[in-house]
Amino acid sequence: MSAGTAFRKAVGTEKPLQIVGTICAYHALLAKRTGYKAIYLSGSGVAAASLGLPDLGISNLDDVLTDIRRITDVCDLPLLVDVDTGFGASAFNVARTTRSLIKAGAAAMHMEDQVGAKRCGHRPGKELVSAEEMADRIKSAVDARSDPGFVVMARTDALANEGLDKAIARAVKYVEAGADMIFPEAITDLPMYKKFAAAVKVPVLANITEFGKSPLFTVDELRSANVAMILYPLTAFRAMNKAALKAYEEVRKKGTQKGVIGEMQTREELYDVINYHSYEKKLDELFTRGRS
Repeated sequence: MSAGTAFRKAVGTEKPLQIVGTICAYHALLAKRTGYKAIYLSGSGVAAASLGLPDLGISNLDDVLTDIRRITDVCDLPLLVDVDTGFGASAFNVARTTRSLIKAGAAAMHMEDQVGAKRCGHRPGKELVSAEEMADRIKSAVDARSDPGFVVMARTDALANEGLDKAIARAVKYVEAGADMIFPEAITDLPMYKKFAAAVKVPVLANITEFGKSPLFTVDELRSANVAMILYPLTAFRAMNKAALKAYEEVRKKGTQKGVIGEMQTREELYDVINYHSYEKKLDELFTRGRS
């Protein structure tokens, strides 16, 4: 089963499918151990965590591919990836992005209808391309995919600028262009999701990111609105950052980490997740065999 087919199967099996952001390979392993059936790589997360830069279209395809490969090398959960506006203005750029993600082991991608100098979906000042230009991006991605199971998801940021009816009209056009699933960004109430789902007739994703414009709806609430997927893009990353800052401040102020030891993952807990002891055992077997 291809990664894309596995993602589609997960969407059809868990209703709605919880997709959790994994900023690195280790977090992907933690997500799998926790029971998630699909994971996510955020463009904002790549920019902030891997590059130390804001999510303003600065990161590029190679930056994202590096993080994809690290995750897919160790975790077989289907991975949804944020590709911003497709990493290039032409159809050939979008096609290259699509093929590169499939080769790197990604299962799905979402591409948005903003201009190249994009903004975070929950920030002001977003500018959109025409619905026709976005439809062409989708057609290019669909035409380029070597794995027919690979999911091309269209994100629309149109609600903030154009209102609900035009945002839905865009989403319908994107499905007609070949989008497999729809991601309406920065939705503010449950009936909006229900209207999107009824209009597009393909699976709809709800981005439940913290500190944004969308309320932190529960699984049950989103299920009632016919949402097929729930995305938590940076939940663990934000918690990790807060914990890291606290640890740094503790050591700097007190000259010891004793006060935060109780909040740390132990060495053995880390080893358990990465299967450290099996690697060590393999080394011992190889060395023993070499000496005999």
